[in-house]
Amino acid sequence: MQKTYRDFDNYLKEFPTSEGRFGEYGGQYLPPELIPAFREIDDAYETICHSAQFISELRRIRREFQGRPTPVFHCERLSRSLGKCQIYLKREDLNHTGAHKLNHCMGEGLLAKFLGKKKLIAETGAGQHGVALATAAAYFGLECDVYMGEVDIAKQAPNVTRMKMLGARVIPVTHGLKTLKEAVDAAFDAYLREYKDAIYCIGSVVGPHPFPKMVRDFQMIVGQEAREQFLEMTGIFPDVVTACVGGGSNSIGMFVPFLADPVDIVGVEPLGRGPGVGDNAASMAFGSKGVMHGFESIMLQDEKGEPLPVYSIASGLDYPSVGPEHAYLHDCGRVRYETVSDEEAMEAFFLLCRLEGIIPAIESAHALAYAIRYARNNSTGSILVNLSGRGDKDIDYVFEHYGYGEKFFQK
Repeated sequence: MQKTYRDFDNYLKEFPTSEGRFGEYGGQYLPPELIPAFREIDDAYETICHSAQFISELRRIRREFQGRPTPVFHCERLSRSLGKCQIYLKREDLNHTGAHKLNHCMGEGLLAKFLGKKKLIAETGAGQHGVALATAAAYFGLECDVYMGEVDIAKQAPNVTRMKMLGARVIPVTHGLKTLKEAVDAAFDAYLREYKDAIYCIGSVVGPHPFPKMVRDFQMIVGQEAREQFLEMTGIFPDVVTACVGGGSNSIGMFVPFLADPVDIVGVEPLGRGPGVGDNAASMAFGSKGVMHGFESIMLQDEKGEPLPVYSIASGLDYPSVGPEHAYLHDCGRVRYETVSDEEAMEAFFLLCRLEGIIPAIESAHALAYAIRYARNNSTGSILVNLSGRGDKDIDYVFEHYGYGEKFFQK
């Protein structure tokens, strides 16, 4: 059934269900030995998420350690270069460690301390989740193992160095495509062996219940701040709210606080090199319903239900599925999902560098590229982009393949 913003007043009370379902998506598909471990996590989270002490401590950490709130910034020069439509950025690149990931990692670290765990286990693609979790582990005095595909280790060398400086073990994943999907596989295998002493801190709104809910709840601070800030700046809502979508943590955090407002919401997937199998990671555009990594959602899969190879220039987006809440919001029509190619994302990357003095993460540049497309096609209005991370991690790769972006500025 198609829904409008008027249908979302009680959304957070209704979704997910007690079984972790967003409509027909989500749930918990686990080997029997992990069911008690995930029940323990669910019970602990439900115990502390309404605790005044937990909420107070998390707010203190966000304020004093993370540097929240992050600002909303009006891209005046970029907007003027495109026309009259105004582009605004929610500056999650200014969050400590340079991306939105720390929002849920600090919450998961607090939960681990509550459970008496000694280690945090994670996967990472672009490295931002790994850096954020290594930061949380150092802050709380915990061990940290981060699984990362060899391809991504080579692409994201600065973040690998940061993780190791923070005391984490970065464990290379050498099978399959050696990227994010394989890193998740390896992290799950490690958690299966170590769940009594460790907690698996999933890096997005994916995985078995309760992780899609937990990560969403921790990331909603992004949209809550952005909504209040934009209204204070302009007195009205933006016409469009947009963010990039891989697994979907930055986007769900941005979108949910706006669901009951009269705004269009657009998730942006990576089209990569094109629509061919193995050339993109656009699950919504080309996927179908399936089960992977313990949850049910829309995924890129073959006729046997096995994940297809995926690709994106952005290491944090090359995942063959998407969070179950995104799948639900897609099916009910509240959020529209578009695609952006590698080339469009890189043009946006360099435009923001040259016109606003901001180097974005390549992941975030996908959402910015959609905003630029929108501004070129609309003579009025405004669009609010979640700039989910900064591009320090990407500059070596970008320079090697695109130089200083000269081709995007040739007349």
